[in-house]
Amino acid sequence: MAITSTAGVRKSPRAGAITPEERKVIFASSLGTIFEWYDFYLYGALAAIIGKQFFVGDPTTTFIFSLLAFAAGFIVRPFGALVFGRLGDMIGRKYTFLITILIMGGSTFIVGLLPNYASIGFAAPVILITARILQGLALGGEYGGAATYVAEHAPEGKRGAFTSWIQTTATLGLFLSLLVILGTRLAIGEEQFNLWGWRVPFLVSVILLGVSVWIRLSMNESPAFAKMKAEGKTSKAPLSEAFGQWRNLKVVILALIGLTMGQAVVWYTGQFYALLFMLQTLKIELATANILMAFGLALATPFFIFFGTLSDRIGRKYIILGGCLIAALTYMPLFGALTHYGNPALEAALKNSPVVVVADPESCHFQFNLTGTKKFASSCDIVTGALSQAAVAYTKVDAPAGTVASIKVGDKEIPAFNAVMTPDGLNFDADSKKKEGDFKKAVGGAVKAAGYPAKADPDQINKPMMVLILFILVLYVTMVYGPIAAMLVEMFPTRIRYTSMSLPYHIGNGWFGGLLPTTAFALVAFKGDIYYGLWFPIGIALATVVIGTLFVKETKDNDIYAAD
Repeated sequence: MAITSTAGVRKSPRAGAITPEERKVIFASSLGTIFEWYDFYLYGALAAIIGKQFFVGDPTTTFIFSLLAFAAGFIVRPFGALVFGRLGDMIGRKYTFLITILIMGGSTFIVGLLPNYASIGFAAPVILITARILQGLALGGEYGGAATYVAEHAPEGKRGAFTSWIQTTATLGLFLSLLVILGTRLAIGEEQFNLWGWRVPFLVSVILLGVSVWIRLSMNESPAFAKMKAEGKTSKAPLSEAFGQWRNLKVVILALIGLTMGQAVVWYTGQFYALLFMLQTLKIELATANILMAFGLALATPFFIFFGTLSDRIGRKYIILGGCLIAALTYMPLFGALTHYGNPALEAALKNSPVVVVADPESCHFQFNLTGTKKFASSCDIVTGALSQAAVAYTKVDAPAGTVASIKVGDKEIPAFNAVMTPDGLNFDADSKKKEGDFKKAVGGAVKAAGYPAKADPDQINKPMMVLILFILVLYVTMVYGPIAAMLVEMFPTRIRYTSMSLPYHIGNGWFGGLLPTTAFALVAFKGDIYYGLWFPIGIALATVVIGTLFVKETKDNDIYAAD
């Protein structure tokens, strides 16, 4: 049975063209949100460099730790949604905006000034992760407010078109972060950028913070909230109303599993996992990968507006679910094409030079550790981690219990070892580190001899085809993301809208989306197939298609001025 939105279907008292003042505040809201996303995405775009600056261990460990710190910002987003959603429903949208932008901008600036691990030791990653958590909390309050604010200003019949501008802000923020990083890198050179220049994009954000605060101070309160406040209908306990009453809670649950869960994995696969796949798996040089992604983003971004506007005419639901379905059905061939056009030598090696891991299956673990406190030390885990880092596919052959794992590359066999941990449990002891270095050197030589490239050959990259594939991946993002803000706003009544829509959005995007890179790379390491991580977004997207089709009702004609 389909669930009907709590917002009702009465006609809104507002209709007609939007006023110049409303255009101004919608533009201001969108621009400020771009700056917040810029701040938030800087870390993701620089995860590999930041990992080396703030975390200790081998390259695989530092990269995983940096991804986990990246994910920390996403994990706490639902809590930010609860805190700031409650404030937004009680005191208004405008003042909540000011709080979130100050927290976000201040945390970003701190990262730019933060000494690295070599300077202050363990305090460096602790402060870094704290800053990421504060960013996540701020973003948890930002998006729901921006989407609600813009939707409540939009004329009837144009909510999809107007809120789609908010939907572009995430991609534009990522695009802006990539441009600033690339410009800094080209201006000072690769060596200096890796040494200190990576801080510049973080420090520049203080200028964006000043502009954003000035913009937010010039904004007016949402007319829907102002009307409700004047009538004395604001909620005294938005959390209890939103999640303590089944008629609202059931809509929150369906918004999560029937919409935002699938939308999130499509979004993060198309924009983040695709970039990390080029960098970590295809071994494409960072500047080249960022440029390719920037072109894909630039070409696809107008389609946020297209699909948002289209949803005003034909409805939101099936555009979103259609994007999830098409993405799930085509991810495997599209990522295979990325390999084909991005690193053909790797594609040939995967096909012609199979690698076999011989190991006791009990010693092979799924290397996903949310807290980042556990180092995987078994011989099988050392083997699979080394191969995954080199983007080498492998098959497993079970060995008797207690067997030390080994790798077979052609007619060469390389035995691994069981590592001994340091007392703090964060790394291998000195002898194990030496063995690990020797082992990786031997593996590197063997897979190189078998045709596996250490990095992608720039002359072999088919850049136009890579941009086309990335454009298609981001096009899916625009389908699922362009109409989602309007639909979430329309699912809930004004008095608890900020709180209610923020939580499912940020659980979906913060947890299912934010944890996608870490989960996907752990799946790849476990299975030995560079495409195996894609089964995570494929499975989630298909589940959303089924649940959304059966239980979520279209919302485009709902009255968003209904207080109850």
